Amino acid sequence: MEACGRSVRVGIDIGGTFTDLVALDASGAMQRIKISSTPRRPELGFLAALDALLETTEAAEIDLVAHASTIATNALLGQMHLALPRVAFVTTAGFRDVLEIGRQNRSAIYDLAVTRPTPLARREDRFVVRERRTHDGSVLVDLDFDDVARTVATIAERGIATVAVGLLHADVDGTHERAIARALREAIPGVDVSLSSEIDPQFREYERFSTTVVNAALRPIVRAYLEAIAGGIAGRGVAAPIFVMRSDGGMTALARAAQRPAALVESGPASGVIGAAFLGRALGLDRVLSFDMGGTTAKAGTIVGGEPEIAASFEAAGSTHSGRAVRGSGYPVRFPFVDLAEVSAGGGTIAWLDAAGALRVGPLSAGADPGPAAYGTGLEPTVTDANIVLGRLSPVALLGGAFAIDAARAHTAVARVAAATGGDIARAASGIVRLVDHEMSKVLRIVTIERGYDPRDFALLAFGGGGPLHACAVARDIGVARVIVPPHPGVFSAYGLLAADVRAVAVRSLVVRGDEHGWERVRRRFAELEADVDAQLTEQAVSHADRTFVRELDLRYAGQSSDLAVTAVDSVAAAIEAFHARHERRFGFAVRDEPVEIVAARVIGIGTTRKPPLRPAEAASPSAPSAAALLEMRDVFDGEAYVATPVYDRNALRGGTTFAGPAVVAQYDATTYLARGWTARVDALDNLVLERSP
Repeated sequence: MEACGRSVRVGIDIGGTFTDLVALDASGAMQRIKISSTPRRPELGFLAALDALLETTEAAEIDLVAHASTIATNALLGQMHLALPRVAFVTTAGFRDVLEIGRQNRSAIYDLAVTRPTPLARREDRFVVRERRTHDGSVLVDLDFDDVARTVATIAERGIATVAVGLLHADVDGTHERAIARALREAIPGVDVSLSSEIDPQFREYERFSTTVVNAALRPIVRAYLEAIAGGIAGRGVAAPIFVMRSDGGMTALARAAQRPAALVESGPASGVIGAAFLGRALGLDRVLSFDMGGTTAKAGTIVGGEPEIAASFEAAGSTHSGRAVRGSGYPVRFPFVDLAEVSAGGGTIAWLDAAGALRVGPLSAGADPGPAAYGTGLEPTVTDANIVLGRLSPVALLGGAFAIDAARAHTAVARVAAATGGDIARAASGIVRLVDHEMSKVLRIVTIERGYDPRDFALLAFGGGGPLHACAVARDIGVARVIVPPHPGVFSAYGLLAADVRAVAVRSLVVRGDEHGWERVRRRFAELEADVDAQLTEQAVSHADRTFVRELDLRYAGQSSDLAVTAVDSVAAAIEAFHARHERRFGFAVRDEPVEIVAARVIGIGTTRKPPLRPAEAASPSAPSAAALLEMRDVFDGEAYVATPVYDRNALRGGTTFAGPAVVAQYDATTYLARGWTARVDALDNLVLERSP
């Protein structure tokens, strides 16, 4: 095959059931590939998707590979074949047990036997050295190098290969931490050292120590995974740079990602929200709800003014209750992340009967292995099986005919739960779908109503393999009247990778009064941080013309235990007023006569990337679907009975096409179900716009 000189950018997203690949050239021509994920060796699914692309694309034509991964999350959750390494933690004398003491958060407040997460560094592997700094970084007690030598010798003797170092007030001055790192590296060849002064240089030692230990625990696993990815890509002749999605929705070069895996814990879900924000801006939508339903989970995020909502920290590997994170159940990681609510509700979610014989759905999932019963190997009834029974999904094949469906197995699986609920298979399947819809509606309420937003002000952007199938139901439940289904919803998270910018962040503690004297320190700190971020962007080959910088401050009322981030402005008075306004929006009140403290300064560097081209078609008059667009008439259960329902080929639906529900729209990577009482039209960008009748 002769190279045609194309420039192809590739995004690969690994989900719980499918691994998705999107390849875009400069003209906007897209290739989509979906293959089954390989949960025990996710890099194999990644490389298999790349191999499928290379059957039609020259390796030399690929100029970027972007990847979103759940490897860090899976390792913390204890997935097989991803055993966390033994971690040593070195800290200031007297602070050995901070990791275990933590905060007063209890994951089950009334449970007297509640257990906290097992520390990632065992107590016998937590070492102390004599040293002490004050809150402003001044040395109170010099670092005791005899303590350091003894600690290093013990770590070497125990064969521990990854070490976290977190000293008191190292967020202000990390000199002592760097000295310990030098001693470790000189004595233990190949040792992996994470310093809190580099990983999370912010005050509050528990969160700083926890973030650093999480980074240390993940680094060997994530580095090995990313090296396998890089080696596989290079071995196929692809010389393109490789970028990885971070938790905050920004891309980072692979080498930097391997050094800071704590920044990747929420990498997997972020790319879909970034894609939703990009498309929402293109459509001129100010408020968008991102709704991503995949094979194992459903995720919801809020986009306001074209920007996703970002939270400052999260608890990795924690539990959730009805989509809400349970505080005290995980490992605090202080790194910005796209603020999502997530629930175990996907195509592979298993339906079951409880002890009283009541129908339940989730949280267990059949995942990719064994998968839903209809995939040919699973036995348990899943949401996918229920949708096949209802006629919403093809009873023959998915992925354009490439993925065979065993409808008889789906019926048999659903029949097992139907037998205990009256024996009506269709109504049992309908019950399964209604239950999972209800669970997904909860997470959409969490990111709107519980964040102070009215969901009726938003459009719902539905994607993932199952999002368009359930979008009408969840939108109706929360009062949303308009749903957007992008042209390729089943691979939209992979597409979102190609809409993301490179991001670099530098942050430092301050803890100063919000006055003119404090503002002078803020300005000096911003200059230092901007130089740091500029160097990070240079390291990642971002051109100077593509760089922009955003300054943020974390503020609080004096003595308050929590703080809020605001975009920095030109004066301390304006920054404080922005803080009051955000505090009032978030908590319902502001105390403008209380003194305010500035506790941290942050600079975010953004390297603007080439975005997927969007070329609107010429305006078209409303028209009915063409005869060529009708694939078949299929019996679909509408809640009461099976009704003959048109099934349209999405590839044959042109701009301006309008039709009413009930209807099914089939395409390679997803299926859209248009419920009764809804209409659909194809807009100029080939999105399906679903609107609920008043």
